[in-house]
Amino acid sequence: MSLVTMNEVFPIAEEKKIAIPAFNVDTLEIAQAVLETIEEENAPSIIAVGQAAIKDGKLEALASIVTLLAGKMKTPVVLHLDHGQNFEQVIKALRAGYSSVMIDGSTLSLADNIAVTKQTLQAAHAVGASVEAELGAILGSEDNISHDDSKPFLVKVQDVVDFTSAVDVDALAVGIGNAHGLYKGRPNLDFGRLREVAEVCPAPLVLHGGSGIPADMIKTAIEIGIRKINVATEVRLSYVKGLNAESRSEDYYTMTNSGKCCVKELVREKIRLFSRR
Repeated sequence: MSLVTMNEVFPIAEEKKIAIPAFNVDTLEIAQAVLETIEEENAPSIIAVGQAAIKDGKLEALASIVTLLAGKMKTPVVLHLDHGQNFEQVIKALRAGYSSVMIDGSTLSLADNIAVTKQTLQAAHAVGASVEAELGAILGSEDNISHDDSKPFLVKVQDVVDFTSAVDVDALAVGIGNAHGLYKGRPNLDFGRLREVAEVCPAPLVLHGGSGIPADMIKTAIEIGIRKINVATEVRLSYVKGLNAESRSEDYYTMTNSGKCCVKELVREKIRLFSRR
């Protein structure tokens, strides 16, 4: 089927009280592996393209690949710009066929975040695309996105109230101690803060930094109200693990097929975890 927006998959998540997985893809082979597994599991999902892939010149190429492959599927798929850096990049993604975009104004003042999100909403909704925004900082470093804990990073409940009163965003990512990349030890997620946010936020909530969060914490986040969980680092590491496992073969297809198998195993595990099967 053709690509859908987040607004078409979130009702499924809300009805079933699950989270829609968002998998970052960086290559044709990773995209193939992720989409094949989504179809096999019949799990509506989001395919995200992040800033590292964009820096590598793949904004349009990955959009074409995902659009082509998703068009042959029965399972709904969203093509999503991850951590859009500015309005200009959002426009490039929309022109390339993305059905959903994220504008990351989390480093801006609340007023400026509201302003750029309003601008993004107007442009995206005009072409039928959905929009994700962010409040609070996602720690760690990934895809050229970096925050540290030297400044307050937890989302403020009042900011959520003020932000969602000003903009009717389709999804909201919140910082509750989650981090990009892999965690050193057990993550310190503030579920109390998440509960407070869930009580006042009308938009579906998003958890970034899903790589490496223990299953019990994932389940708690979903129970509280998280409806989208991002996984990027683990996808890449799984692909590299598969490549390395067959590196002695010195055969391209043997290596990439091994990489795809490892990605499929990870994606299947995350789909089943996020849907609490």
